[in-house]
Amino acid sequence: MGYRVAVVGATGNVGREMLNILAEREFPCDEIAAVASSRSTGSEIEFGETGKMLKVKNIEHFDFTGWDIALFAAGSEPTKIHAPRAAAAGCVVIDNSSLYRMDPDVPLVVPEVNPDAVAGYTARNIIANPNCSTAQMVVALKPLHDAATIKRVVVSTYQSTSGAGKAGMDELFTQSRGIFVGDSVEPQKFTKQIAFNVIPHIDSFLDDGFTKEEWKMVVETKKILDPKIKVVATCVRVPVFVGHSEAINIEFENELSAEAAQDILREAPGVMLVDKREDGGYVTPVECVGDGATYVSRVRDDPTVDNGLVLWCVSDNLRKGAALNAVQIAELLGRRHLKKG
Repeated sequence: MGYRVAVVGATGNVGREMLNILAEREFPCDEIAAVASSRSTGSEIEFGETGKMLKVKNIEHFDFTGWDIALFAAGSEPTKIHAPRAAAAGCVVIDNSSLYRMDPDVPLVVPEVNPDAVAGYTARNIIANPNCSTAQMVVALKPLHDAATIKRVVVSTYQSTSGAGKAGMDELFTQSRGIFVGDSVEPQKFTKQIAFNVIPHIDSFLDDGFTKEEWKMVVETKKILDPKIKVVATCVRVPVFVGHSEAINIEFENELSAEAAQDILREAPGVMLVDKREDGGYVTPVECVGDGATYVSRVRDDPTVDNGLVLWCVSDNLRKGAALNAVQIAELLGRRHLKKG
């Protein structure tokens, strides 16, 4: 006996990826529902590459009674209305929005990092998926923290336009083409031109000068990994379609050499170490698209601090940063708690 699973926001970038990954990983579904807003109701979407077509159901009228798991990729506003409704009906919500991440009664889970936290779902029947840039970073940090205890992290991100949804990707494409043919490249989705440019601004500005995206990386890392770790982030949008990159400086309590860190990362769950000190001996966003791993390259000692390392981290933000992590949470939830399938 398998699960009845609903994917809410199924027609968006992340929702489609959730359907693809559920099919790829052969998640034990007895029934799968594609749920979205009224704009998409009645349209059809394929369940991965199975050939099975799903008719999209209207979230406003969808009854979650009898459904086991709902993967939400609908954004904070619809989630605020419909996630509590699903949870009250006995359906466990795994939410990709930022709405519940810092709720003390909702576990924030990356299965390779804090799998035991999933047990906290019983408080609200909701589990939160972290921010895409946080998810890949903590996968890389966890095994190093276990080995030498991280004191401080300084991270600069290079985040793709898919993090801003289809509209962000479309803007990069339209502006790039417009520059070549002499058309207007006025920004619509982003605050400045994204084609052939970088924008040091993701999400809204806070009073202290940091952006909300930078704040998310700080507080989510503390909640998932260790509240004692000091984190500071600079988040930058770059003209890449899919795949987030991060340059991470780490300061440890204890000594950890680059060579020892490489050995640890080589065996770490969810991490793929590609670190050859030669031309092309590292991973870039283009190479990680469609893959579930968090790639780590360019591991080296930081000579400016005691017990410091620097590394480069790349991952498909639609996968590990969103859809894959949600499905992995569902798998973990099933194995440890729901025990069907």
